[in-house]
Amino acid sequence: MASFGSPGKMSGLLLRMGQCFFAAASIGVMVSAHGFFNSTAFCYLIASMGLQVLWSFGLACLDLHALRSKRNLQNPVLVSLFVVGDWVTAILSLAAACSSAGVTVLYSRDLGYCRSPQIPCSRFQASILLAFISWFLLAISSHVTFWLLAAV
Repeated sequence: MASFGSPGKMSGLLLRMGQCFFAAASIGVMVSAHGFFNSTAFCYLIASMGLQVLWSFGLACLDLHALRSKRNLQNPVLVSLFVVGDWVTAILSLAAACSSAGVTVLYSRDLGYCRSPQIPCSRFQASILLAFISWFLLAISSHVTFWLLAAV
């Protein structure tokens, strides 16, 4: 069974590359924001997106190898590993993005910190948006690998 986003398929490679790109972009934007380290949620976002970059890049390399060598990655052991890794990173990424979004709402609406030019709330928001996009792509991969595991 070869569905959209399956490991070892071109669509799976594109999903992994998208996850890696958006997670890396989220890290880059957050690190460029002055004072991000004052919030634990923002530091957690960077750590979580770092894990997602490593996981997605590793699986993108594996997908690329499978495509070049025309190997099938759909055996029960590998798919089980993909499912566990995808779900763990998806949960961590969603938690990090939501907690960071909560801090940003607190800064902008409740405390009024964003009125000050010293706090770059627009960069925080952009980084969080990129993290949510990365999580969405990871959620697709997680869903596909979960159903693939049931079929293998």
